[in-house]
Amino acid sequence: MTHSRPAIHELLERHGLAARRELGQNFVADPNTVRRIASLANVGEGDLVVEIGPGLGSLTLALIETGADVVAIEVDAGLAAVVADVVGTQARVIAADAQTVDWDKVVGSHEGPVHVVANLPYNIGTTLVLDILADVPQVDSVTVLVQSEVAERFAAAPGSKTYGIPSVMAALHADAVVLATVPPTVFVPRPKVQSSLVKLTRRAQPPAVPHKDLRRVVKAGFGQRRKMLRRALADLLTEDEIAAAGVAPTDRAEQLDLDAWVRLTRAVQSAP
Repeated sequence: MTHSRPAIHELLERHGLAARRELGQNFVADPNTVRRIASLANVGEGDLVVEIGPGLGSLTLALIETGADVVAIEVDAGLAAVVADVVGTQARVIAADAQTVDWDKVVGSHEGPVHVVANLPYNIGTTLVLDILADVPQVDSVTVLVQSEVAERFAAAPGSKTYGIPSVMAALHADAVVLATVPPTVFVPRPKVQSSLVKLTRRAQPPAVPHKDLRRVVKAGFGQRRKMLRRALADLLTEDEIAAAGVAPTDRAEQLDLDAWVRLTRAVQSAP
C-alpha cells in the first residue's frame, strides 16, 4: 500500500524529519500518481529497478507492487532509515549519493533488464540522467519525474525552443519521450513548478563517438546559439571544415540533429 498525504505528514512528524530544500526534496503524496509512474515505466518481474531518492517510500512501494526487484538509493541518512523500515525485506535500500555510488555493486549479478525509475530532485535531474546514460551501460531505460522544462529538453527535436545541450547529449544514448504531466498538488511540500514524467530508452546502436568529445562541440555551438556555426565553432573548426562535415557554416546550433553534431565532432577529432 502506497502513502497517502496524511501518511506522509505522519511519517515526517514521527521521525522528526522535514523536506530539505538544499536536497530538492518534494515527496509524492498521491497513490494514483506513483502507481501510474510505475505502470508507465513498464517494469515488472525479472527487472531490476533502481530508484534514486525514494524519500519516504511512496514510489518504492508502487514499484514493489509490479513484482520487480527494487533497489532504492537515498543520500539523506534519515530518510534512508525510514524507507528501510517502510519496505522491510521487500527492497534493498542503499544510503549513498547516486552521483558517486558504485553502480557495479548496485546492479550486482542481476542478468535481466535494469531500469532507473525516480522522482528526481530538480537541482540534479539533468546532470544525473545524462551521467547515468553515459557511464552506466547496464541501465536499459531511465524513467524520471522532473521539472517539466527539463523533461521537454530531453525530448526536444531540432528547431524547437527547448532544444539544447541536454537534448543532443540524451539523444546520443537514448530515445526520449514525455509520458505525462504531474501537477504540484500531489507533492509535499508543494513545488512552484509543474513536473513531467519522461522516459529515455537506451539506443541499441548509438553513434560511435565519445560522450565527452561530443559534449565539447555541442557546448561550443550552443554557447553562442544565436551565432552561425562558423562563428560559434571558430575555435574548433574552420568554415571549410564545417562544410566538409556536411553542415552549412551559416546554420545555427538549434538547427542541427544528432547526426550533424556527430559529423562535426569527428571533424574536430581529425583536425590537425
